[in-house]
Formats: sequence, C-alpha cells, structure tokens
Amino acid sequence: MDQIKIGTCVPGEDIFKWIPFLIENKFETLEVYYTFSLKGADFVEMSKKVKEQLADTGIQVSSVGFYCNPLQSQEQKKELEYCIDHASLFGAKSVNTFAGAFEGGRVEEAMPKFKEVFTELTKRAASHNLNIGIENCPMGGTWENTTCNIGFNPRAWEMMFHEVPADNLGLEWEPTHQMAQLIDPVAQLRQWVHKVNHIHGKDATMDYELIKKYGVNSGLYFCQHRTPGFGDTDWRKIISILHQGGYNSDICIEGFHDPVYRDEWELTGQLHALSYLKWCRGNEFVPNPWDIK
Repeated sequence: MDQIKIGTCVPGEDIFKWIPFLIENKFETLEVYYTFSLKGADFVEMSKKVKEQLADTGIQVSSVGFYCNPLQSQEQKKELEYCIDHASLFGAKSVNTFAGAFEGGRVEEAMPKFKEVFTELTKRAASHNLNIGIENCPMGGTWENTTCNIGFNPRAWEMMFHEVPADNLGLEWEPTHQMAQLIDPVAQLRQWVHKVNHIHGKDATMDYELIKKYGVNSGLYFCQHRTPGFGDTDWRKIISILHQGGYNSDICIEGFHDPVYRDEWELTGQLHALSYLKWCRGNEFVPNPWDIK
C-alpha cells in the first residue's frame, strides 16, 4: 500500500509563482489546471522549467486538469487532446476534465456524443499510459438543463461508463458536489472507489436547518464549499476507503472557494488543509523495524 500524497491545484498560468510556496511548505504533489482555454500554454517548455524547479524536492505533478466542454467545442476538444499528448512530459498519470454537455439539454441527450468523443479520447490517453478523470461538478447545471458537464451524478456515471467501458476512464471525485445534491459522499465513495482516478480536496458545510425550512430551490445558499478541515466530511473515512479500494494517487486541495479562508487568507486555509489531510491519512509512513531486512 502506497501512502496517499497531499498536494494542491495550481493554475497553469501562475505555476512559477506557486512553486516556491509548495517547496517551502512541503506539499507533495500538484495538479496543473486550466479552465476552458490553455491560453497559449507551451507544455514542452513549461514542463522543462517545472521539472528543473522541482528537481530533488520530491514534489510530483500528479495530473493535468483541463476543464472544458469537448462535446460542443471543437477547439476545446483539440486543447484537451494537446493535454493528453503532453501530460506525461510533467510526469502526470492523469488528465482530468469535464464530460461535456449540450448546453441547455438533458443529460441523456449528450450520451451518444459522449460515447463518440470519449471512446476516442480514452484510446488516445491509453497510448500515453494515462487515466482520464471526469470531475463530478455540475457547473451550475441540472439534469434537465446542463451546462458543460453531464458527469456530476451517479445515475449519469452509470450511463457514461456503460457507453465507454474503458479501464482508464474514471472520476475525479470530491465530496462537495455530491453533498450539494444531498448525497452521502462516504457511502457513495464506498460504491464508486474502483472508478476514482483522482481526488480533489474540497469539502462543504451543509445548512440542514435552512433546507428543512426552505428546501433546496429557494435561492438561498445551503451548501458552502469549504477547504478540508473546515467542512462536514470525515476525511479519515474518505482516506480509509481510498486505501481499502486500492487508490494509490493523491489528494489535491482545491482552493479559492472557502467563504472564510479566501483572498488574503487563502494560503492560510490551504496550509491548514495540508496539515489536516496529512493527519487524517496517518502522517508519514514508518516501517516496522522487525520487517526491515
């Protein structure tokens, strides 16, 4: 069993501002990510500089994230293909994205196109020994009125993995987006851990008193996205389930959402999450002296 590493999500355009902070504070991994556009990024040159700066630090680039709509935008699909073709230059094992959608349409309307696009993308990723992880974020959409990601609900996952049964296609999972759908994330993870390719470290605080009074369609904010360590989820259970399910990658803290630890407090919250998640996993591996030969 490998220890689950703890890292953070870093915007690609700011990666060289972040690296000294990651090194100084002993982060173990990072996900390099972009949303909807790579903004002209040159992964060949970037990966050389990243490897140079991270040399001898032990910090690994675990994944590349490009969150886009590859079903409706041909340009975004091409950029996702670029990520798949070049992610291994960073040493990444996973490329994470959205499943795409037909904006304004129902989830099932997009399934034929999802099958076409992701059958191709998973084959492309397999040729580079990469996994693809679909982030479980609704991006403000619903089942009947999707935006850019049909992959936010387990009913959709059942359809998606039926249409594209590739071993290297799975989930980039976090509890928050399921809690916002009133799903128990711990019970869900037990069922779906075998399809988890990457974990985002983000949590939520639920206001169940507000839900009891107004329900979930009042326009009031009943689910606050939180940095791990400030939310409702027991990450000790999450990490135990991941270990028992054979997960051997990392948890990347997804910042910039917490209503308290944000702006000038952002890195304070991230350092707390780093410490908290390391504690939840049992801190560093210590070999039994009687097992050492």
